Amino acid sequence: MSHTKDRFIDEDKSLACVHCGLCLPACPTYLETGNENDSPRGRIYLMRAIQNGRLPINDITVRHVDLCLGCRACETACPSGVEYGNLIELTRDYLEQKYSRSWFQTFLRRFAIEQIFPFPWRIKLALLPARLIGLLGITSLVPKIARPALELMPDKMKAVKLTLNTPARGIPKGRVGFFEGCVMQVMFGDTNQATVNLLTREGWEVCNPQEQACCGALYAHSGQLEKARKCARHNIAAFEKHEFDAIVINSAGCGSTLKNYGELLERDDEWARRAQQFSAKVKDLTEWISNENVKQDPTAKKVTYLDACHLAHAQGIKSEPRSLVNAVAGKQFVELPEADICCGSAGSYNLVEPDMAARLQKRKVDNIISTGADVVVTS
Repeated sequence: MSHTKDRFIDEDKSLACVHCGLCLPACPTYLETGNENDSPRGRIYLMRAIQNGRLPINDITVRHVDLCLGCRACETACPSGVEYGNLIELTRDYLEQKYSRSWFQTFLRRFAIEQIFPFPWRIKLALLPARLIGLLGITSLVPKIARPALELMPDKMKAVKLTLNTPARGIPKGRVGFFEGCVMQVMFGDTNQATVNLLTREGWEVCNPQEQACCGALYAHSGQLEKARKCARHNIAAFEKHEFDAIVINSAGCGSTLKNYGELLERDDEWARRAQQFSAKVKDLTEWISNENVKQDPTAKKVTYLDACHLAHAQGIKSEPRSLVNAVAGKQFVELPEADICCGSAGSYNLVEPDMAARLQKRKVDNIISTGADVVVTS
């Protein structure tokens, strides 16, 4: 395709990268391929080269951008504070406007992912055949290309639609809003219910605004920023109708996006201030609840903890979940090697990049086995 001189990233933000290389050991794709183009600093170089018209938009350049998991581990490692997450999302948004994908990639990204995952009722419909296949035990008959989607499904799924208000137990502390997520409420409804139970036990009244919708993470990560902004405006308006001490979320990817609404809408005069006020209230469950009333379990099995990428790197939350696990497991807690290296799932990444996802999954499984842990806790 032709060269471009369109400006899609902030040049100053890209120049904050001094190419020191400290991000390389933190980047999952670079660890696997050893290719500089698959590293954060390499991709930033590609972004600038595309923007300055020195590099064409073609299969090769787009491939290196696609291979990025968006885990943002490079941000944690970077001494210069490079906003890589912002740069990669703006680049993907631009490439989606300029680059023509294969029919299969277009179908997978624009229909199977973006038209199903953000809508709980559509997820339920889509899961019916998958559940039947699982019950009949005929997974081997499913085309190989579709199997990663089946592997995403938990063994036991429980869809839960929470009520609008759940009263606090004991001495009331205040009122929090709960963001229940799209996939969470369908596949991990019991986790949502347990979250509400924890919050109410600590004295928080929990409100679950019924008007809330997808956080917009899937759109933002796949180069559909305007759709992500539409989700942001919708959710801000839904939660503004209530008074909350905080807005609690138990999904790391969703939480990262909710906390980023201020930046996502920073150029929108009408919504910028409202977005900042919304994001300032968003708290991950592990940073909101305390471990003061948690009792150590003398019968606890050996436990290790796996960092969720968008909790550890995008939100900078690492000690709080470990503190909670330690409070229960005590001496039975053991650290996981490469605990904050991406597992390869990365939202829908294991659907669009199954080969790399499988390599990273194996790396993670090997590290887990090396700990000898009976239980793996993540968030």
